Order: sequence, then structure tokens, then C-alpha cells
Amino acid sequence: MSYLMHGRAPGEELLVGPQQRAWVEINRGAISHNAACLKRSLGPGCGLMAVVKADGYGHGAVTVAEAALAGGACSFGVATLAEAIELRQAGITAPILVLGNLQQPEEFRCCLHWRLMPTLSGLDQGLICSQVGAAGGRPLEAHLKLDTGMARLGVAWEQGPQLLESLSALEGLKVQGVYSHLADADQAEGALTRQQQQRFEGVLQRLQDLDLQPGLRHLANSAGTLSNRSLHYDLVRVGLALYGHAPAPHLAQSLPLQPAMAVRARVTLLRDVPAGVGVSYGHRHVTNQPSRLAVLGIGYADGVSRLLSGRLQVLALGQRLPQVGSITMDQLVVDATALPELEVGSVVTLLGESEGDQIGPETWGEICGTIPWEVLCGFKHRLPRLPSRGGH
Repeated sequence: MSYLMHGRAPGEELLVGPQQRAWVEINRGAISHNAACLKRSLGPGCGLMAVVKADGYGHGAVTVAEAALAGGACSFGVATLAEAIELRQAGITAPILVLGNLQQPEEFRCCLHWRLMPTLSGLDQGLICSQVGAAGGRPLEAHLKLDTGMARLGVAWEQGPQLLESLSALEGLKVQGVYSHLADADQAEGALTRQQQQRFEGVLQRLQDLDLQPGLRHLANSAGTLSNRSLHYDLVRVGLALYGHAPAPHLAQSLPLQPAMAVRARVTLLRDVPAGVGVSYGHRHVTNQPSRLAVLGIGYADGVSRLLSGRLQVLALGQRLPQVGSITMDQLVVDATALPELEVGSVVTLLGESEGDQIGPETWGEICGTIPWEVLCGFKHRLPRLPSRGGH
């Protein structure tokens, strides 16, 4: 593997090999594997939409999209227009749905130019799309979103049939799908999910009564996809599971998913200190015995939350070591007293698999009082994204 990132001005090569202080490894093979597992689990005729918003949940949107296609994904979901255009400029030709709310005519003209499908939540958006499509010489394809219980984007589900009837009459616009989003699908009891599905089904039945074609029907996110095949319809929109993580503990054994991300850092300094030494800002940790401290070149500016301070474990040479003291902007300290073999330059795993052991974003989420989605999306881009040795 080359240790230089090419395509930069002379003298600006960026070292990303052994000299790099910290990095994120992405296993493309795991993403393809997860996509294939998900695709096989779907109901007959159901397609897999890979959600690659937020730069592919921090994994790299283009990398994820290419790997997901290899595993059987048929389309993509993104949050913003810029995210969609990035995929098109990378040569991705599969259908792309923009899940966020667009409003300006120029945004819809971009959708027409790049063959992107915007989400519609009201008639005003549909009228703009119609004008843009008519002026551009071909219909602008879009999906209608129903609010069945999220109270975020989408038209109220009761108004969905009337709105689709109005949209279907507009020239320059073609509604290619009708969808909604589940608010509580990761809960085992599923009362709200059942209510949302009933509302969605009610709209579909009314559309049938009016002889209106909904196009592609989709409702399930990762949790809905893993928990209930009746939620599959024509498409499922899968995010977290694509990256190898179950959205809830009771769904962890649903499919043999493989985590696709690892976060690693190198030991930049080793220090032997006596008992009674305060470590890092505020001396939140004081050594109670002679200790060997390892400094890692990674910190909260890279996405390792300060809330993990003194509660984080790392993997090194087959052992778990405790992080001690306050995590700082660019560095953190590990107590390596129990591992005399550790050297300057040794690779330490903060998140992911190493020598048969594994630390997942769920663990960080529990410590920080957050969710795995936020953990994965939190790693900053001063950490290079590199292919893992097993990801080719």
C-alpha cells in the first residue's frame, strides 16, 4: 500500500503510512457482505436502498456506495444535494433520493440536471418541480413523503392521497415513490411502529381506491428491515446495518453483520512515572503505583469524546488497556503498565477489531449517553480514511 496521498501539489504529499499518528480503516468487503446479507433477507421483489448520508456515516460516501452496489444495493439515499452530486461526480449512476427538504428552484434544477429525486412534502414543492421539469424538457422524478408519526418532514398522512392526486396532474413532474419514516422501530414492543404501518397502509389503500399509482413504496429503516418483513414493501432504506451494526440489542443476532470501521492510533511516547503523579488536565487521574504511560496522538478534535475520559479501553497486542486522565484535543494517555512489550510506534485500536477482540460504537454510546450513529459520524477528516487490510 502506498504511504502517500497523490493528486496534491508538489511538496504537499501527506504521509498516511507508519508515520501517521492516527487513522480510520474502512473494510469495503464488510460493507459488500452486509449489503448482500441484507438483500438476501428482504421480501420478494424488495430492493435495498443504501443510505450513505453524512459521508457514509463517516466511512466515505463514495467508498460505501461502490461497495454497497457490489453487494446488491439498487439505489441510494442522501440528506443533501451536495452529497448526491458527490456520488454522481464519482460516476455513480444508480437512482439517488435526496431525503432532506429542498425549496429553491435552483435546487430542483440541479436535481433535474444530475438526475436526482427530491423528496416532496407539499404542493408548493411539486409546483416548482413541475415548472423546472417543463422548462427542462423532461419530467423531474420525485418521491412523496408522508408523516405517519415522526412530525418532521412529510405531508400529514391523512392528506397524502389528495396531494398525490394533485401532483399526478402536474406536467413536468413524475412521482416515482411514496414513503414514510419510522420513529420508534428499534423498540421491541413496536406499538408506534404498528400505528405508523397502519396509517401507511391506509394511504396506500386510498390511493388504490382512487386509481393512483404510488410508485415505489418504502417505510423501513434498519430496525424495521431487521425486525419485520411486512415492513419491506418495494424498498428498504438501510443505514446503520449497512455499516455492520444493529440498531438495538434485541436485533443484534438478526444477520451476521460485519463492522466496517476501525479507529487506530500509534503510540507517540512512553513514560515511566512514580506513584502519585497526576495525569492530564485537572489531574482527574493520579497514579497509585509506579506506572508506564503511553501517549496516543488522537483526541477529541478527532472524534474521541471527552466524555470517554477515564472510562475508555483500548486494544493493544491482544490486551485491553485503560485510558487515564482527561482526553485532550489532540492526545490521550493509556496506562500500559501491564503491557511492557508496547513500544513507541505500536498500533493501538480504539474502535473496531484487533486480534479477536472488538470494541464497538455501542460501547462508546453507552458511556457517553448517545447512540452508535453519532459515534460513527463523529470522526473528523484529519483522520485519513484508509482501506483495511481485509477490505480489498
